[in-house]
Amino acid sequence: MPDFTTNQWVVLLLVLVLGWFLGLLTLSGGRKWRKGFEQERAARIAADAECDRLSTRLAELEGERDRRIALEHERDQHIARAAAANDRIAQLEKERPVTYADTAGSIAAAASGQRDDLALIFGVGRAGEIKLNELGVHRYAEITALSPAEEAGLEGRLGLAPGTIADERWREQAEMLRKGQFDEHARLFA
Repeated sequence: MPDFTTNQWVVLLLVLVLGWFLGLLTLSGGRKWRKGFEQERAARIAADAECDRLSTRLAELEGERDRRIALEHERDQHIARAAAANDRIAQLEKERPVTYADTAGSIAAAASGQRDDLALIFGVGRAGEIKLNELGVHRYAEITALSPAEEAGLEGRLGLAPGTIADERWREQAEMLRKGQFDEHARLFA
């Protein structure tokens, strides 16, 4: 150990005590720092929880976005199919005559009372009326009087699925129209 005089030891001790005292004075209260640390830790925990919540919400929104993209793609496919179908319909309409002779005859016969307007029956339409007239069915009473076997034969000749006449209630409609209940028919079947 170096040789120090008593005065040097006292000065050294005073310097150490003074340094220790200065350190205590410059140290801000430990409680203040602890309180700030606790607040910072609570803020960090809240920020982490918010980050987790937002990450979950982001995942939900990305799933929704993917679902919407799939729906838009499906919609575009439907639109393309509809446009192709419309083009095909336009092409077919250009190829057929505007009015068939049978159509005009059927309408005129119905107007004159020789035939009933079978096109009023839901599921028949003008084309179906023409086919029915070609098969010899001209009046509502003839449809009302069909037996199940005649009904099945008529469906086959018209190219309809079995049971279509019963499913679309042609007999009931024909009876209402035969009786002149046009408003009631329109309310129920239009």
